[in-house]
Amino acid sequence: MAHPVAERVYELRSERRHGASWMARRAVETLVEVAKEAEADTTEALYEELLEGGRGLALARPEVGAITGALGRVLAAGRRNLHLDASEFRRLVEEEACALIAARDRAAASIAIQLRRRLTDGVVLTHSASATVREALLYAAPREVVCTVSAPNEEGRAFADELREAELSVELVGDEEAPAALERCSLLLLGADTVFRDGTFANKIGTRRLAEAASKSRIATVVAAEVIKLAPVDGAEAPELEGEAADLFELTPATYVEEVVTEEGTFRPDEIASLVQRVPFLDEGYALIRR
Repeated sequence: MAHPVAERVYELRSERRHGASWMARRAVETLVEVAKEAEADTTEALYEELLEGGRGLALARPEVGAITGALGRVLAAGRRNLHLDASEFRRLVEEEACALIAARDRAAASIAIQLRRRLTDGVVLTHSASATVREALLYAAPREVVCTVSAPNEEGRAFADELREAELSVELVGDEEAPAALERCSLLLLGADTVFRDGTFANKIGTRRLAEAASKSRIATVVAAEVIKLAPVDGAEAPELEGEAADLFELTPATYVEEVVTEEGTFRPDEIASLVQRVPFLDEGYALIRR
């Protein structure tokens, strides 16, 4: 039987339909599975197995900060509780994972509530297929949503269909047509795979061009991201993208972003560093996984 980490690493590397939040949840669920199946008879040995598994899962998709953030939170909690016996430690890992998953669901709802004022009655353009953005759009029901096809995987097509099924007015546009479509929009709303300490963020290829076009047209660019997507390093220190990831993702500078909306509130890009400092597990977890 394949090791659960090996199976999940393959799944994460192959994943093209779901976003960062979904992948983070899958990664955390895998840690719980490892904790249950591990034959280690001491807490220290069990923790080391979890740490090794967490690092492997994070490396499967290094561009997705939510995976590192979520795994880091669980592992940081584990490191602080090495005094527990192995059975109690397993229970702690499962409880921490469940709490994180529940917090993510609440976070998306909080972000949607905060965005409602900006979205209602507006025309919103979005790129790729962020679950956080989807929840905000469904909650606020803008007058119209413009979705990009989002090449090369074209996840924007299915995203547009989901919104239409919820009875939203949606227009699907080709990526090349998107900058022109922005001119009649009131907001560019984007998700993120990672938001770095300096406000730079990683998202689907094509994001930077849209943010630049929005800036030229004086249209606000807003990023919706849960706290677990924050990385306690600047964009210049981001892991280098290799292989297919380099063709699918890119960094967009903070200068094009008006605000980042999280479950902890709305922040200017230059305020993200202070938010990172207020969330201790981000630094601790990142250090554990990235070494």
